[in-house]
Amino acid sequence: MDVRVAHCLLLWAVHFFPVAPRIAPRVLSKESKTGNLQDGCINLIPCAHSGAICIQPCSPSFHGEMSFVCKDRKWQMFIDACANLDVQSLFQRISEREPLPSSGGHISVAGGHLPFVGAGKPVHGKPDNEAKHFGADDHGNSNCQADFSCIIPDILSSPAIPGNIADIVELLKNISLMLSENVNRGKMQSYSRIANHILNSSIISNWAFVRDRNASSTLLDSVNLFAGNLLLRNGSENIQEHFISTKGYSIYKNTSGKSFDFSMELNKTSNISGRVVIPEEELLKLPRTSKAISIAFPTLGAIIETSHLDPVFVNGMVLSVSLPEELQHILLTFEKVNKLENIKAQCVGWHSAERRWDSKACRMKSDNISSVVCMCKHHRRTFKSFSILMSPTMLRNVVLDYITCVGLGLSIFSLVLCLTIETVVWHHVTKTKITYMRHFCLVNIATSLLIADILFIVAAIVHNTALNYRLCVAATFFLHFFYLALFFWMFTLGLLILYGLLLVFFKITRSAFIAAAFSIGYGCPLVISILTVAITEPKNGYLRSGACWLNWYETKALLAFVVPALSIIVVNLAVVVVVVVKMGRPSIGDGCKSQDLSNMIRISKNIALLTPLLGLTWGFGLATIIDSRSLAFHVTFALLNAFQGFFILLFGTLLDRKTREALKKNCLSSKRKRSLAKS
Repeated sequence: MDVRVAHCLLLWAVHFFPVAPRIAPRVLSKESKTGNLQDGCINLIPCAHSGAICIQPCSPSFHGEMSFVCKDRKWQMFIDACANLDVQSLFQRISEREPLPSSGGHISVAGGHLPFVGAGKPVHGKPDNEAKHFGADDHGNSNCQADFSCIIPDILSSPAIPGNIADIVELLKNISLMLSENVNRGKMQSYSRIANHILNSSIISNWAFVRDRNASSTLLDSVNLFAGNLLLRNGSENIQEHFISTKGYSIYKNTSGKSFDFSMELNKTSNISGRVVIPEEELLKLPRTSKAISIAFPTLGAIIETSHLDPVFVNGMVLSVSLPEELQHILLTFEKVNKLENIKAQCVGWHSAERRWDSKACRMKSDNISSVVCMCKHHRRTFKSFSILMSPTMLRNVVLDYITCVGLGLSIFSLVLCLTIETVVWHHVTKTKITYMRHFCLVNIATSLLIADILFIVAAIVHNTALNYRLCVAATFFLHFFYLALFFWMFTLGLLILYGLLLVFFKITRSAFIAAAFSIGYGCPLVISILTVAITEPKNGYLRSGACWLNWYETKALLAFVVPALSIIVVNLAVVVVVVVKMGRPSIGDGCKSQDLSNMIRISKNIALLTPLLGLTWGFGLATIIDSRSLAFHVTFALLNAFQGFFILLFGTLLDRKTREALKKNCLSSKRKRSLAKS
């Protein structure tokens, strides 16, 4: 076998070493083959440091390099830039420019940058006859500028490996930017065949190793730009490939309504359909006859998902439209890829400037088990492409909805009753300093949870952020604040319990306690809530798509709730452990059996009392994160937290002996007053 040298470079994690040490070259005994994990980096250097990177050249028939990252003590490929296409030469053959002088690296073509391979490299796309005049195809015909057909054989014969995918995307981008005037049927057919080559369902996984993570977004924008300039023959056009389809129609004011229907191959075993409808009321806005273009991509959603490693999944084809500026609203129907009943659907538009899916572009008209109808707003500069998302972590189940509705209703009623009882018995149960502090915390816990439950309902009503954005921001801010206040008041109660158990001889005045409690209970949540909205809202990263709650996928704003809440749960769990240990100590003079039994009863009672009051039921939320698909975990979490208000009423008020005695006294005094009034 041929012997070659692999130059490897280990890069330590950027947090520790700003400059990576260079590893000495080693001789490999095997020849590398592009497209597979290479023996060079795998066998040359032991993978001992997580995050280290090894860079290796491609085999002689390819140009570029591959990058491997050390993960779980194994080298794993994360970038494959090996390619055998010379897209510089291909672009020259379809353009009217003279060939540019050869030089290594990258050269500029009218403002665009295309990779260029130096002389001597065996690559696809090189003209075989240097004397052949520029612009001619392999048969000597000079019609290459007319339909781009002369470069099709070179591209279709090249493997759709990550390096070639990146180069083809760059080629299509430059064609769209510089050669998109007067796009006839021939040009559009050739362009579609090139795009179809890298949209094939069998090579979707290769997109994960493309160096530019925005390559799929660049491809979408390039196709939209090029197809938008398509010339229509006799008022219509229809160009169909397996994985890209383009349709165009002439539209005018008196048309009853225009639709584009697509049914395309998703993979070797199934098809998928989609529909774009321009409503009649929109067509009435047209001042003159215009054209409408629509492009369908059955696999591009999965490719974007692979490239961006997005936790939400595209559940239908991607539909793009190019419309006159006067037309703004369109109806789109998407057939679902995953037709499971418990999967939530969401209508979205692709924000071409920010390169992400955005729910603000669309609202849902209808949703059933097989399809979704969306009303979307078309914008020539921002929103041209649309689809539907599904998230397996968002379970939509009748049982969960029923538990949440019933639990919230009962929780609100219980909290109102709890606060009413506390008002009635306040003077009877707050005679000592420690009981005053306990009931003071209890009232604020109940108040915070009551307001949070009400705001939860309000946020659910105004969840359509496209229509009620400011209201949704306000609802999210106060919901965040009062849920944090709930946790910080439970934290204050936990500290109070520790104070009563461990700091018996340390005295604190009532005014000092109130000041400290308000600072912790409302001051800390206010600071966290204001900082969260101030940092994330200017970047449009405060709200998550499709819900009035904190964003997670773009800005991780949700951490401003999760981190304090989980920290308080851990602290309060430690408080319960301290209580159990203290209560478990034997009393003098008790028998062994009676002592064990009384200890078990006392411990069980304290755990039952403290669990809802200290918010430990929220700890079950960790189970839903660990196994987000488990309905049992979601039902358990919903039951424990939707009914938290009822548990606070039961364990914090009704089962408290002094509160019951005060209620009895109050009832007796009321009866006496009524009897005296009658007599």
